[in-house]
Formats: sequence, structure tokens, C-alpha cells
Amino acid sequence: MVQRGNLFILSAPSGAGKSTVIRELLGQEMVPAETLQFSISHTTRQPRRGETDGRDYHFVEKAAFLEMTGRGEFLEWAEVHGNLYGTSQGAVEPFLAQGIDMLLEIDVQGAEQVMSRVEDAFGVFLVPPSYAELKRRLIGRGLDDAAVIARRLAVSAWETKRYVNYDYVIINRDAALAARALAAIILEKRFQRKRCVDEVTAILAEFPQEIPLDDP
Repeated sequence: MVQRGNLFILSAPSGAGKSTVIRELLGQEMVPAETLQFSISHTTRQPRRGETDGRDYHFVEKAAFLEMTGRGEFLEWAEVHGNLYGTSQGAVEPFLAQGIDMLLEIDVQGAEQVMSRVEDAFGVFLVPPSYAELKRRLIGRGLDDAAVIARRLAVSAWETKRYVNYDYVIINRDAALAARALAAIILEKRFQRKRCVDEVTAILAEFPQEIPLDDP
């Protein structure tokens, strides 16, 4: 019987470094690539510089997104900063059924939907080291105009306060260290005793029923 994969959720306020941490994680060898799948979300927003459809997001028109919503295709979806984002059921369930862990990079609204629906989902919240650093990162990446940055900063405190709903918190002072912390969380869940019972039972079945002990 295949052990079902774990579902991990990574959330953070915009600019806290989720995408950078995930790139660091996927580039490390601590978590074998074939055992972890990164879910690609759908969104109605326009691609940013350097983003590719099917790699960073599935970029779709609003009408197409709403049609998917009407058909119940999303595990979660939400409107964030005026754009729609969602994670499709088809991008998650087949991998979990095969025993592959799934990592979702989603906003706090979507994360809370998933955690309310999936009992054994594990939430990880990424916190910026300071408000000043969050602002610096948003401005420094040069992806949004001043109005968009102001809107993102305006909701960042509310988003960060939602950390209390998550199982783990990582303060992202350094992306490489944050990625190692995320890898440690993923690996810790894989090696919990309750997940190893079937495999250990099979190993024990190979042992003789009674192993004679030498006389003391």
C-alpha cells in the first residue's frame, strides 16, 4: 500500500521571499526532487518580467478562471490585490495519491481554505525580518508600481498576524537558511513513527520469530 504524500502550504506577505525560498529548496539535495512536487497555481494577473506560463503560474483570463471555479476544479481560490489565484485539484491529488509530497505556495486566504478542508495539511508561514526589509524587497525587485507596492504593504500587517494559524514559522533573514528550515520540516513529517509502521512491520516479518539468546 502506497503511503499517501504530505501536503505542505507555504504562505507569507507579498515580498517576504516565498518564491526565492522555494527555488533554494528545489535546488538543494536535502529533499530528493522526485519525492516533492511544487504545485503551479492559476492566476488572472499578468506575467511579471521573467515569468513563464506553466512554470511560474498558469496565466488565464478571468472568464476561464471563473468557469473553473464554477466546475469546482479548485482546491482553493481567492482574490488577492485585485487578481484571482487558485490551486486546482488536479494539480495536487494525483501526486499525493502516489505518495509524493506536495508544496503549495499560496496566500493566507487560500491557505486557510486548504487547512480547513484538509485535516493533515501542514502550514508554514514565512515572516520578513522587519517591515523596513519587506518594503526594501518590494521596491528593489522592481516588479510593481508605487500604487501596487503601497497596497501590498497596507495589508502586510494583517497577513503577518495570520501566522498564528500555521504549524511552523520561518523568519526569512536568509533565503538559503530558510530553505533548509523548510526542508527540515518536510523531512521531519516523513519520518514520523506513524508513517513508518507498514515499512517497519514488513522488515520485522523477515526476522526469525524467535531469536535464541546466549546464556548469560
